[in-house]
Amino acid sequence: MKPSIPKGTRDFSPVEMARRNYIFDTIRRAFRLYGYKQIETPAMENLSTLMGKYGEEGDKLLFKILNSGDFMKSVRQEDLESKNLPRLTNEMCEKGLRYDLTVPFARFVVQHRAELQMPFKRFQIQPVWRADRPQKGRYREFYQCDADVVGSDSLHNEVELLSLIDYVMEQLGINVTIKVNNRKILAGIAALLNAADKLVDITVAIDKIDKVGLENVNKELLEKGLSEEAVARLEPLLTLSGSNEEKLARLSVLLDGQDEGMKGIEELREVLDGIAALDPKATVELDVSLARGLNYYTGTIIEVKANDVEIGSITGGGRYDNLTGVFGMPGLSGVGISFGADRIYDVLNQLDLYPAEISASVKVLFINFGEAEARGAEKIIAKLRRAGISAQLYPDAAKMKKQMAYANAEGVPYVALIGDKELADGTVTLKNMASGEQTVVTPDELVARLG
Repeated sequence: MKPSIPKGTRDFSPVEMARRNYIFDTIRRAFRLYGYKQIETPAMENLSTLMGKYGEEGDKLLFKILNSGDFMKSVRQEDLESKNLPRLTNEMCEKGLRYDLTVPFARFVVQHRAELQMPFKRFQIQPVWRADRPQKGRYREFYQCDADVVGSDSLHNEVELLSLIDYVMEQLGINVTIKVNNRKILAGIAALLNAADKLVDITVAIDKIDKVGLENVNKELLEKGLSEEAVARLEPLLTLSGSNEEKLARLSVLLDGQDEGMKGIEELREVLDGIAALDPKATVELDVSLARGLNYYTGTIIEVKANDVEIGSITGGGRYDNLTGVFGMPGLSGVGISFGADRIYDVLNQLDLYPAEISASVKVLFINFGEAEARGAEKIIAKLRRAGISAQLYPDAAKMKKQMAYANAEGVPYVALIGDKELADGTVTLKNMASGEQTVVTPDELVARLG
């Protein structure tokens, strides 16, 4: 039987890994440049850490791990006979694969609180697992690239994260729009409509406005129990136009007297002024319809769209006030972002934005003409590697045509030849595979040329 892999997982070829590592390395350099420190957490966590943190649907999507040894020893016969799955899971499984990086980070902060200096700036680049139904762009195993600042209420953190997003996208060559909003503004809007109890319904509906249009959003709001008057009063807020300052001014008029909404406007103005002063390359736009996970976020909300490709959000994040409360440490505020590495990968593929050199396996391949020539080549290869230049010897003294075909197939930019004459003279013939030009050089000249 032909081997296969589980649905929703992927193999990555050397070319694909070179491209993915280009993304990860670019993001990792940016995180470090901005002062974030890397941590890692285990692939598996205790189920007591994970369960109940993602809602009922999230709990269903957790991959559970059977206990080691006799995992049936705690199972009760009546639970087996009644097929009581939640109970059976609790009896057979104590651990699960992490669903995201945020809950493990919250656990990490609480567990290591005495060792951490606040504010604590952390980043993580690791895979996560979800027992979701695989479909295009949705996988059961994928990477998240998260950066968070905890232990600080300052809005300078939001400005810095917006700057970080702008820097990463500029480094990758992606033209983006960074959309921002504030959860307090959305709460103020709901209160204005006398529908504070329907905040989640309102935001879930308006978050779809780009996909389904205003008419369908209004229809959904009516179905959720909003009055026609409330829907009519909401529409001008969803269709705000003009500059960020003009939108803020209009919101200030519409939300006058709504304390929470006005607080959100004040916070958003400070964040937008802060990032504007840094002259970002990306467009930073106030979008009142931006909602994201409202049960989680409490302040600034961030979402990033690629301008030149039809694709969902490629980065998102926001401010939260109680990251660690579920683990008994209330009141620790933070703000974070997550780069969608898989979507960024799709954008770079569609726009062909990868540097040509990242796919090259080595810079120079030495042709193998026989034992003596190979020994001479290995000494020069060692010299090149000490200088940080990737080089390798074709392992077999095969026909020249076969070795050159291998170099072509691997995209090697240079081939080095050491035959009888070069061995006697202490030289190397270097061939540029793109131009076909051949040059005789000394080993030191070879290092200088390829370095």
